[in-house]
This record gives sequence, C-alpha cells and structure tokens, in this order.
Amino acid sequence: MSPICSDKSLWQFDLFEPFCKNITNFVTSRHGGYSEGNYATFNPSPYSGDDVQTVEKNLDKLKASLPQRPKALFRPRQVHGIEMQCIDAAFLSLSQEVQEKRLEGVDAICTDIRGYAVCVSTADCVPILLYDWRHQAVAAIHSGWRGTVQHILSLSLQQMNRLYGTEGQDIYAGIGPSISINAFEIGEEVYDAFEKAGFPMEQISIWKKSTRKHHIDLWKANTMQLENFGVPTNQIEVSGICTFTNNEDFFSARRLGINSGRILSGIMINPSV
Repeated sequence: MSPICSDKSLWQFDLFEPFCKNITNFVTSRHGGYSEGNYATFNPSPYSGDDVQTVEKNLDKLKASLPQRPKALFRPRQVHGIEMQCIDAAFLSLSQEVQEKRLEGVDAICTDIRGYAVCVSTADCVPILLYDWRHQAVAAIHSGWRGTVQHILSLSLQQMNRLYGTEGQDIYAGIGPSISINAFEIGEEVYDAFEKAGFPMEQISIWKKSTRKHHIDLWKANTMQLENFGVPTNQIEVSGICTFTNNEDFFSARRLGINSGRILSGIMINPSV
C-alpha cells in the first residue's frame, strides 16, 4: 500500500495501480480529518458515535482528495453477517431512505455501475476490496472473525459469479489494515468455530506460551478463500499493516474501544475513463 495524499490521510493498494484509469480505491487513516478524541482525526463512519456534521466534513475531504470524485459513497450498516447488497439500477432508483434500509445488516457490497464507491468500515476487522477487471465490477467486504469463519469472502465471490460471471482469474484483491496474527488472541470457542468450519488450523493459527492463547491469522484465512476460488496468488495484496500495533495511524477498536473512529475502505469503477 502507498499513500495517495501528502498528509497520509488516504492510502491505496499498489496492486490496483495498473488499473488506475478504470478504478479508484482508497483506505483512510487516522490523519488529516476534523474529528476529536477517540475519533481523531479522520473518521468517516457515522455508526460509532461521532458528531454527524464532523463525519460529513471528513467525507467531503475524502471525496475531494480522490483522483475522480464519486457520485456517492455507499456504506452498509454492518452486523458481522454474510449478506451482500448489489448497487444496481434498481437500487439506485430507490429513495435515499429505502436505500439506507437496504444497507442495514449488510457486510458486503458490490456494483458494476460507474461512479459509485462501495465501502466498508473497520477497526481491526479485515476490509477486502475486489476488482473484476474482465467484467468491470467491484466489491468491498467486511470480514471480522465472525464473517471469516462464515466464509463471507467465498460467498461474496460466488455472488459476483452469479451477477457478473466473475471467475477467479478475473479478480484482483486487496486485504487492508486489520489485526495481525500476533495481536489477535482468541478464546477456545473461537478456535473451535474455525476448526468446525473446516479451516486448516495448522496453517491459520498459532499457540503462544506467553499469553497461553491461540492466535488466528485472519489475513491467511481470507487469502485461502481467494485462492480456493481460483484467484492467482500474484493478484492478491495483503497490506501487512496491523491496526492494533499501528493504532496511532489506523483505528483499532481493541485499543480505543467501540466508541472510536473507523477506517473506510472503498473502491469505484471510475465515472470517466
């Protein structure tokens, strides 16, 4: 990943750079915004208790800082589930109030319509951005441990296959800043959930004597879902940025609490080429 702006408020995946004429992608940091306290300073999420007008100021800055300005940013109200919402012509024809209702309880969002950025909010959970270069479709997925263990990424890829004809070789994927295996200690019930879900625990987990806890590698667990769908390894970028240990630059709910800022990760088919 590399910063888009000199103040390092926005970042983008290096993997998507060859497609910059077709798509815009971004990941926000904690820098360069207007929020205060645990939301300081660049919080683009309205769902964690920040002042609404300040969030709007942050969003205005975000839109103005992008290479091409989105017609709209769609942000679902996430619940750690597996539902995906498609932003299509029928969705866009709805009133704003109905659109917002359709985005409640949603953790993945996709579109093939130009000019609309699909986004997810995270603060330790894994944000994943997908670009289908062949069918010109994009998706954003929120995959915390609950989403990961329910295979939300695999299910989203299957949905893109049904909607657009997406296949593994068509996908470029960015796995954004989120909690790393070294920081993500878990209880036995979470370990058991991953084991029962069929994950190879010897590949995605470690036992730390120092903490007497299992640790799960969410980056690896999601990378495996991409590879199982047929996405080539060289078409996957893992940011490698741990939000827990880099909490001065990226929001971490485990560090700051639930009432704190969120990272917004988004991707858009550009309005014009």
